[in-house]
Amino acid sequence: MTVNVRGKNIDVTPALKDYIEKKVLKVTRQFKNIGDISVLMRVEKGDSIKGERIGDCVVEISFPAGGVNFRAQEITKDMYSSVDLVIEKIERQIHKFKTKLMRGRYNNFREEAPAISAAPVEEPEFKVVRNKRFIMRPMGVEEAIMQMNLLNHDFFVFFDEELEAVNVVYRRKDGDYGLLSPELK
Repeated sequence: MTVNVRGKNIDVTPALKDYIEKKVLKVTRQFKNIGDISVLMRVEKGDSIKGERIGDCVVEISFPAGGVNFRAQEITKDMYSSVDLVIEKIERQIHKFKTKLMRGRYNNFREEAPAISAAPVEEPEFKVVRNKRFIMRPMGVEEAIMQMNLLNHDFFVFFDEELEAVNVVYRRKDGDYGLLSPELK
C-alpha cells in the first residue's frame, strides 16, 4: 500500500504530505488489504481580498479496502482544514461499512425492476468526454447498494454473482432502489 499525494495548482510541501500520510494511515490501519491510496489536492480560483487571491482548497481521497471503494472530497479555504474534514468523511464511511448500518435500507428493495422502454431519440452527434475503466468483482445486490451509498452515487454498475451478468442498481426519487438487469437477444 502506498499513499500517492498529487497536487494540482499547488506545490505539495513535505510537511503537508507527511500530515496527509499520517492521517490517512491512521484511518486505514483497520483493514488487512488496502490498495493504493490516491490523494489529490488542488486550489481553485476564489475571491480576491485586499489584492490577495484566496482560492478554494479541495482535497480528494480514494482507495479500495475490504472489497469496497472509499472516496471523499472536501472544499474549504484552508488545505489543512480540507484534509481534516475529508478524513472525517472517510471515517464515517468506514464506520457505516463496518457496522452495516445500511442493512435496514435494503428492506425496501424489490427483486425485479420494471422493464424500461424508451423511444430512440435521433441525435446528430454524440461526444464522449470521459472514458473510465474500473475493476469489477462479483457481488450481490445488497452489497452493490451499500457500495453505491458509500460512494454517494445515484447508480452503481456491478457484476451480479447469482445471475453472472452485469447489472445496475440505482436510487429512485422516492428513496427506494431499482435494479436494471439487461438481457441480450
